[in-house]
Amino acid sequence: MSYAPPRKVRPIAVCIIRRSDSILVFEGHDNVKNQTFYRPLGGSIEFGELGVAAVVRELREEVGADLINISFVGVLENLFTYEGHPGHEIVLVYKAELASRDLYEVNESIGYEDGGDQFKVMWKPVSEFGPGGDPLYPDGLAELLSGE
Repeated sequence: MSYAPPRKVRPIAVCIIRRSDSILVFEGHDNVKNQTFYRPLGGSIEFGELGVAAVVRELREEVGADLINISFVGVLENLFTYEGHPGHEIVLVYKAELASRDLYEVNESIGYEDGGDQFKVMWKPVSEFGPGGDPLYPDGLAELLSGE
C-alpha cells in the first residue's frame, strides 16, 4: 500500500473479520525496516464521516465486500515509523462479517487502493501474531483481539 506520511494525527477505522481462527488482513512491507507486516482492512475516516461508515466504504473500495453485523470493539492510538517517516493514528476498531461468502472461500486475493495500487489480502491465523510472531498493526491490536 502506498503511504504519504502526514505530519498530523490521522483518524482511521479498521475492521476485524474472522474465519475460524484467522482474520482478514492485508500484507504490507516497510522497505526501510525490511519488514513484512499485516493490518486489518480499513482506512482513513473522511471529514464528516462516522468511523463505521468509513469501514463500510473502505471494504467496498478495497475488496468489493459489503459488511453485516458490524459492532465497535475499541480504540487504539498508534505511534509508528513507516518507510523512515513518523506517523500517528487514532484507530477505531470494528468487527463485522462479510455479507457474501466469496472472500471466506479463498485464502488470498487482491485488494485495491484509491489510486489503483494493488495489495495482497489474506486470511492469517491470529496465533501467528504477537510476541515472536508476525507484526500485526496497529500496535495493541493482537492484545485487543485476545480480550475480545
